[in-house]
Amino acid sequence: MDNASRTENTRTLLLGAARAEFAAHGIAGARVDRIAENAGVNKQRIYAHFGDKEQLFRHVVGQAVGELSRAVTLTGDSDPAAYVGRVFDYHRAHPDVLRLLMWEALHYGDSPVPDEEGRAALYDTKVASLSGAVGEENGESSDVDVRHLLLTLIGLAAWPQLTPQLTRLVLGRDPADDQTQDGLRAFLTEFTRKAIPGSAPDA
Repeated sequence: MDNASRTENTRTLLLGAARAEFAAHGIAGARVDRIAENAGVNKQRIYAHFGDKEQLFRHVVGQAVGELSRAVTLTGDSDPAAYVGRVFDYHRAHPDVLRLLMWEALHYGDSPVPDEEGRAALYDTKVASLSGAVGEENGESSDVDVRHLLLTLIGLAAWPQLTPQLTRLVLGRDPADDQTQDGLRAFLTEFTRKAIPGSAPDA
């Protein structure tokens, strides 16, 4: 393995270990020693590749958000109900992403997050797609209304995964059970389909 390949491999190992550590403990509770140990590398490699712990956290969250944005689009069919289903499925399969976002919210509070403008632009694209979808049925929709709608759709899909204890308490069932998850997904997509003009009918 040449030097470039070793360097890339080290970065990949560090990012994987850091993502698990930050998702479990947040930036304040995460330990550089644990990240290095779980990655199987010297902790000095963390500082060499990413600087300090906060820079590593920013990189991990940015990578996770980028993966989410690429995987869960609101283009093509632009169907709000289908979008809710895709968001639900993604967070069901990748529960660490919502945990990272919650730790980020706790860490930065009301302050801007890293690359705020770039991340906002990802949602601008979704707003434009959603505006076209609901506009056909609803006439002219204001930009603010469509942004409220997008935030609501994301919340519908993400909340049961974000608060599994509340899901368990309200439903009286194991939130990790496949039947519970499938039932939630079906309810949320059907709810969206009935509530929002522009959603496609059942196939």
